[in-house]
Amino acid sequence: MAMSETEMMLKGYGLTTAEMFYRMPDFHSVLNTFVWQDYDVAPDHPRLFKFIEFWQEEIEGKLHSVRFTHRKMIASGEWRNVTGEFTLH
Repeated sequence: MAMSETEMMLKGYGLTTAEMFYRMPDFHSVLNTFVWQDYDVAPDHPRLFKFIEFWQEEIEGKLHSVRFTHRKMIASGEWRNVTGEFTLH
């Protein structure tokens, strides 16, 4: 069973965004971009590297470079369990 996004964030996953620059198979002088996002674990980034391996094996456009960033959505001290709620007026 797949984890929900909240469960993944609580287990240390963060949002990884990668911008892939690749060459068109028929036009080697043209660079295109592809943006990929998924929840991944830093610093190893297993999902990102799995996608890059998939690209190299299955996609005809040869990768020129990859630029990525990683952001934890929930960090320590930012999340707290709320047991009650009250309203004014």
